[in-house]
Amino acid sequence: MDPAYVPAVAALAGSAIGGLTSLMSAWLTQQRQANAQLLAQEKAKRQKMYKQFIEEASKLFADALVHDKSEVSALVGVYALISRMRVLSNSVVVERAEAVVRLIVNTYFLPNKTFPELRDLMSGRVLDPLREFSEACREELRSLGYHRHSP
Repeated sequence: MDPAYVPAVAALAGSAIGGLTSLMSAWLTQQRQANAQLLAQEKAKRQKMYKQFIEEASKLFADALVHDKSEVSALVGVYALISRMRVLSNSVVVERAEAVVRLIVNTYFLPNKTFPELRDLMSGRVLDPLREFSEACREELRSLGYHRHSP
């Protein structure tokens, strides 16, 4: 090779390497943004599902405290949410959700509570059947990179 061409080839090689570096950097940035967006969507999906379960299970538990008969269709809704959790959530969250439903079903078989009895129960953890479930959900979301102040 003619020595006069060496600087030109070096300049072209440098430009090519610089261009490839910029291209790779842009591609990696785009991949990270896409992954962050997918993670945010996954967390939002789980948060919505957990919120639904908490709302439905809370209503059922309150109903179970003062009634001895349940609408089976209402129980079907929480079982459907648990089935969705089996697909999306870790086993601890699913186990805690199943424990909540077992408590609700068992509560229907107990004597109905009066308002003074409910007040007494409020002083203990009896009226907080979703605590362990909520804590398991929070831990799972934290493991996914959830921050409390995230949208």
